[in-house]
Amino acid sequence: MLIGEVARRSGVSARMLRHYESLGLVRPSGRTGSGYREYAMEDIQRIFHVESLRSLGLSLREIGRALHDPGFAPAALVDDLIRQTRERIAAETELLTRLRRIHAADPDGWEDVLQVVALLQALGSKSPDARQRAALSSGEEVPVPVEALVEAALSETDTNVAGALRWALARSGDGGLALLAEGLGSSEAAVRERAVQALVEMPGGEATARLRDALANPDVVVRGYAALALGTRGAADAVPTLLDMIVEGRNDTDAADALSVLSSDSSLADRIATGLVDRLAHGATEAPARGRLTQALAGIPGPEASRALMELSHDEDRAVALTAAYLLRLRDESGR
Repeated sequence: MLIGEVARRSGVSARMLRHYESLGLVRPSGRTGSGYREYAMEDIQRIFHVESLRSLGLSLREIGRALHDPGFAPAALVDDLIRQTRERIAAETELLTRLRRIHAADPDGWEDVLQVVALLQALGSKSPDARQRAALSSGEEVPVPVEALVEAALSETDTNVAGALRWALARSGDGGLALLAEGLGSSEAAVRERAVQALVEMPGGEATARLRDALANPDVVVRGYAALALGTRGAADAVPTLLDMIVEGRNDTDAADALSVLSSDSSLADRIATGLVDRLAHGATEAPARGRLTQALAGIPGPEASRALMELSHDEDRAVALTAAYLLRLRDESGR
C-alpha cells in the first residue's frame, strides 16, 4: 500500500508518516520498483499503535521507547501521565476560574481587565501587605469579583488581612452569602470559623437569615458566633444557644451581654429570665455553671429576674446565694 493510500485510510498525513519514518517509529517494509514507499499490513498496524499511544498524551520519544524497548514497563509511564494530566487540568481549571472572575467584574475595556487581573494576583500574593491593599482597594474603580473575595477570606490566616477581606465582603452586597454559607459546611474547622466570622459582618436581612440557619450547625464555634451576632441584631432565635454558651462556659460573658441586649425588649426579658432559672434548676448543671447563670441574671430587667434572684439569695450553694444577694442589692440601688 502506497503512502497516499495509507494516509487516506489511517487519517495520518503523508508528511507525518515521513516524520514517523525519520524517527524510526514506522518504517515501510518495502519499496516499489519506482522507489515509492510501500507499507505492509504490519506497518499499518504499527501506525495505529503509534496513534493510540499519542492519544494517551505520550510524546513521540516516549512512544519510541514503548515500541522498541522489550523490557519497557508501562505502569510507571502511565502513572507519570496521570500526574501530568492532573497538573494540566488544575492549571486549566485555575485559568477558567480567573476568566470567569474577570467576566463577573464586567470590565468596560482592557484597562479594566488588567486592573482586575492585578487585583486577583495581589489577593494571591505571598505578601500580607499586598493582600491587604488588594482587599481595601476592592470596589474603588473596578470591583474584585465576590467569588475571589470569599475564597481569599476563607483561606486567609493573617488577622489584619482577614479583617480587610471581611470589610470588602460587607461592602460587596449579598453576592457572597451563598458561598460563605457553603463554607460553614467545610470539613476544616478553620474554614468554618472564617466563614461565620465573615457572615457576622455582612449586613442585611439575608445575612441574618443565614446566621439563623447557622444556629443548627454541628460546630459549636459556628453556633456561638452566629448566636452572638443574632443577639446584637435582636433575634430571639439566639436565646437557647446563648444560654448553652453560659452553661458551657464558652464566651459566657459575651453571651450574657447579648442576652442583656435582647432583654431590652420587654416581651423577651421574662422569657430570658425563665430560661436562666430553668438552667439553674436543672439537676445536671454544675456549680461553676450555676454561678455564671446567676451572674447573667444581673443584666436582665423585670420582675421575673428579680424573683429569681430573691430565691437564689437563699440557695444552698453559698457562692450562688452571695452573688444573688449582691445583685439584688445593686438592683435595689439602681431601682431596676
